[in-house]
Amino acid sequence: MTKIPAHLAQFAADGSWTNMTIGDYARRWAETDPDKVVYLNNPAAPTYASLLADGEALARALHDLGLRTGDVIGFQVPNWVEASVINLAANLGGFVIAPIVPIYRDAEVIQMLGDSKARAFFVAESFRNYDFAGMVDRVRPHLPDLKHVIYVRPAERSPDFAALVEHGRGLNTPLDKVDPNALKLILYTSGTTGRPKGVLHSHNTLDRVAQFGRHYSGVPNDITLMPSPVTHISGFSGGLEKPFASGSQVVLMEVWKAKDAVELIDRYGITSTVAATPFLQELCDAAEAVGSKLPTFRRFACGGAAIPSELVYTANKRLAHPCAYRVYGSSEVPLATPGILPENSLVEAAETDGAALDYELRLVDDDGNEVPHGTDGEILVRGPAMFLGYADPEQTRESLTDDGFFRTGDIGRITPSGALVITGRKKDLIIRGGENISAKEIEDVLHLNPAIKEAAVVSMPHPRLGEGICAYLIPMGEDRPDMAALSAFVSEAGLARQKCPERIEWVDTFPRTASGKIRKDQLRAMIKAQMEAEKAG
Repeated sequence: MTKIPAHLAQFAADGSWTNMTIGDYARRWAETDPDKVVYLNNPAAPTYASLLADGEALARALHDLGLRTGDVIGFQVPNWVEASVINLAANLGGFVIAPIVPIYRDAEVIQMLGDSKARAFFVAESFRNYDFAGMVDRVRPHLPDLKHVIYVRPAERSPDFAALVEHGRGLNTPLDKVDPNALKLILYTSGTTGRPKGVLHSHNTLDRVAQFGRHYSGVPNDITLMPSPVTHISGFSGGLEKPFASGSQVVLMEVWKAKDAVELIDRYGITSTVAATPFLQELCDAAEAVGSKLPTFRRFACGGAAIPSELVYTANKRLAHPCAYRVYGSSEVPLATPGILPENSLVEAAETDGAALDYELRLVDDDGNEVPHGTDGEILVRGPAMFLGYADPEQTRESLTDDGFFRTGDIGRITPSGALVITGRKKDLIIRGGENISAKEIEDVLHLNPAIKEAAVVSMPHPRLGEGICAYLIPMGEDRPDMAALSAFVSEAGLARQKCPERIEWVDTFPRTASGKIRKDQLRAMIKAQMEAEKAG
């Protein structure tokens, strides 16, 4: 059996986990409700029985390629049903899954596949006018552990996902029982150092997320809309794991378009979603434009970026049922607070992030001392759905307290009713539309530009995405490249276009601490004040 990390040992002992894998659930559903369609907007109408058959075939085909228990499989595909089959095959074959967000490009893909030592990589040949196959050609020489690249829905490239599944149907390789405490997922998330962290989860820790979410906020005959990438923790859990763990149905969206979301909700009777802040405003606007109040819709768990209280209040008035509420969590501690359901308290649904119901929560000052309710402190979290640790043991040691609490780096306070309110962030991250972006990673690229002496990247207010990217730059000389030139420079370095600065401020110096550290809190305040003045202006 797999050794359980010390900070999770109590949860193994007290019965917090089901000791079930997604493969176990899939086999149960295929026996009890084989013809139930799982993904509703797919023309193939995939059922529990057909998904299990495809997953088993793919697992056997991967074994035939030489993969064995514990080997890592990367995948970078959009919200396609093939992602569910890949995830299921990984569970059935005992492989570890490593999702990569489709917006990532050469630099991130090399880092993530290289760090995880992935042996196989499923990738779209092209999507949204980007040549992923060409990217694979560029990155593959840098990845000595990568033995197999499988293209999903290719026009020309091979091997083809569909052909590999068909090959597996002719194999009878036994699929061994998978240890539910074994490593299941490596999910890379941006960190303050500029080096993405590999978040590790087991079958049991991820199943706890799905089970708790089902018991707390589930609705009868739940049908989930999933616009968030299935390569994010929210999309992965809600789009790929939830239908097997809870029996719910899912509608996957390849690309978010609010008008399409309204049509899908009304056509399929969708009841729930989890998505970033911008989606909520746009969904309400689009519904109003076509005269729909989305009568079947009951849950919009909103997180990932700053969530204005007024937006939640307004959404709960504009739709047929109060459905919007704030939640708080991360890849390391998914659903740390599940929010206050609006039918229980409209005020707390809008103005707080909810109480920690499946986790222990502790708020501390800079010396690690607990702070009283109503006082800001760093949020520490511990519970049965928390991660195993990071791929880098040193990062794990730095992130956990001696008694097993995760240091989130976020700042919050506890209300008199016991709810959490997020008030700030110690970590140097920019959360742009729910996407964690490392400021350090962008700074490292900007420092390579000969026109830049020093760079400091900070978040700035963004009307739609919550936060945007502002680069404060000290010039090396007289040359000051414009926005287009610097965006091209960042893109050519291999970073995703979402990481390009959206505003540049050339300055002579930075505010600093006595020890010389840049006061990014002051830079954030400066750009916020400047933008407010320009708007008033």
